[in-house]
Amino acid sequence: MEVHLSPERQAQLIDYARRHGQDPAAALDDVLADALEWEQRDYNETVEAVLEGYEDVKAGRTQPADEFLEELRVKHGLPR
Repeated sequence: MEVHLSPERQAQLIDYARRHGQDPAAALDDVLADALEWEQRDYNETVEAVLEGYEDVKAGRTQPADEFLEELRVKHGLPR
């Protein structure tokens, strides 16, 4: 598989690799692995939060939207 980078991104990669004592291919692999790991963790946390929210709704643990929005407004000092 070939990957084509813009000239700007390639220059950033080469600079990053140089600063980390790596060849560009290894640096790209490391950076991409970190980004994909972060994205997977973020995705899993989001799915878990949605499922928890769904369980709260099913169990009747809800609050009217106007009450929630008023609490949010007060908490953050937002105007009415």
